[in-house]
Amino acid sequence: MSSEHPGVDAAEQAAAMLTGAGMARMPARVMMALVGSPDEGYTAAELGDRLGVSAAAVSGAVRYLVSMRLIQRLSRPGDRRDRYDLTDDAWSGMITANAPLYSALAGHIDRIADANDGAPASVARARDVADFLRYLAERMPHLAAEWRAERSSGAR
Repeated sequence: MSSEHPGVDAAEQAAAMLTGAGMARMPARVMMALVGSPDEGYTAAELGDRLGVSAAAVSGAVRYLVSMRLIQRLSRPGDRRDRYDLTDDAWSGMITANAPLYSALAGHIDRIADANDGAPASVARARDVADFLRYLAERMPHLAAEWRAERSSGAR
């Protein structure tokens, strides 16, 4: 990894945390590298240099992160190479976008609990998980909106 890029150690540690939480390793590394990107973003070759891998090795991660709307392609007049950077509001947008997933998951968990009538403790745990997921589905969009409001008012 090149030492000319800012925050390399912290980016690798953050990527390791994301990987530990279930994100694939290369997308996590690319995303954290982009947190420390220059204002014009990075090309795939520059990302490869920063990460110590080939540009081809980052292509799948870039495709995945673009499809998740966590990063964006940037184009510059006269430059045929795509550049990449984080999307504005990437994290709160991703978390808010998962709200319907939480609701749907809660519904499936309720159906599992309905079918498991012979195990009251298991059913109670499942209902708690489903209730928590519904709570997240309801609150996450509000939390993101509150955060945006605080940021635009200068409170943060």
